[in-house]
Amino acid sequence: MNLKLLKNQKGQSLVEFAIILPLILLIVMGIAQFGMMFSSFLAVQNATREGARLGIVGGTNVEIKDRILSTSPNLKESNLTIHVTPSQETRKSGDPLTVQIVYNYPLTVPIINKMFGNAIQLNAQTSMRIE
Repeated sequence: MNLKLLKNQKGQSLVEFAIILPLILLIVMGIAQFGMMFSSFLAVQNATREGARLGIVGGTNVEIKDRILSTSPNLKESNLTIHVTPSQETRKSGDPLTVQIVYNYPLTVPIINKMFGNAIQLNAQTSMRIE
């Protein structure tokens, strides 16, 4: 009788799949979330470079902000914080100009959102010499 029970394992793979499916979905969604976040980080880095390039040739702070926003249209303006130093009035040729962006990237996957909070802060900074 015990031999018959051991041979009848038709539902075993279905049960194992049902047990492991949530873990597989979490891993796949985590990979997708990380990919989207990394793409946003690259956009933030590129935006700081573009803003610094404009600033070293005489762009104003408003022009720098506009360039940053036009360079990265996928980033929400409400989640961006932009710092430009030194101030527009005190810039001199040969001094370094620093553009720093802090972007609060909103997490969209609910389980990952509960593990890491509502947002992850992405920081990027570029310094160039004023011409």
